[in-house]
Amino acid sequence: MANIRDRTEDFKDAVRHTALSLGYDESKLATILVNFIIHKPRERSTFTRAALKTLESIGTLEQFMLKHRKDYVDLHRTTEQERDSIEHEVSAFVKACQQQIDVLKNSINDEEANSKGWLGIRPDKSNADTIAHKHGVVLCLTERLHAVTSQFDQLRAIRFQEAINKATPRRKLNRITKSNPAVDASKSDNLEFKQPDQFQPERLKVQEQLLDNETRALQVELSSLLDAVNETESKMVEMSALNHLMATHVLHQAQQIEQLYDEAVEATKNVELGNKELSQAIQRNSSSRTFLLLFLFVLTFSVLFLDWYS
Repeated sequence: MANIRDRTEDFKDAVRHTALSLGYDESKLATILVNFIIHKPRERSTFTRAALKTLESIGTLEQFMLKHRKDYVDLHRTTEQERDSIEHEVSAFVKACQQQIDVLKNSINDEEANSKGWLGIRPDKSNADTIAHKHGVVLCLTERLHAVTSQFDQLRAIRFQEAINKATPRRKLNRITKSNPAVDASKSDNLEFKQPDQFQPERLKVQEQLLDNETRALQVELSSLLDAVNETESKMVEMSALNHLMATHVLHQAQQIEQLYDEAVEATKNVELGNKELSQAIQRNSSSRTFLLLFLFVLTFSVLFLDWYS
């Protein structure tokens, strides 16, 4: 087994000798040696900085939702105006994040349009890989934003369900409080104006009839209100399901677009390989034609030489 020798010091001595020969002083030489150990961080591109800023915005939105989750869901912690304010702020956050993602998409499309050469073929393969990587970054940001917004949609559905559940007993309580003064008034009339014994049964029958009519009317109104609430609840659930379905389809379309882009990149590579193969075939054809002409010339010269020699 061959002996292994550490030649790091030899390399440092060579670097020191070269630097001194080029006129570097000791401070610059120390800086060069430090750069061999501690590398400077690479400067991030504009797209990377914008993508990190968008990711930070989405993280801030998620932290805001987690902070105000109990305030938004619990009825006894905040008022309706505060809930509306929280929902408005979340909507503004989501809109700002979506605008940032749209800006990233537009920058990718512009870079892709500028990088295309003649007949839509990219001359640089590394640029195509960079554009594909940027599309993947935008897709990841879109999925992250969709996950955060789906959490807020669940909180909004809980709020709507609580509002529907709260509406029915409130209306029932209002109806009962409205019907009680009439009953109290009838009782006070009975106490203030005492009639003879022969008129008491007829008056009781009239009061019972009035109470029965009011009860039937209240039951009809409550049943119609309950039907309206159930219909509203079913519509809200259907709207929430349609919203979730639309978001799922949008995400699926984004995945399909990414797949189509990958297929387009692969097709472009195949076209480039085909062009290379065609150029090689043309070169082979020209070389074979030259060889054939040379062979015919040598053969003709040989025949003429043999005829002259004989």
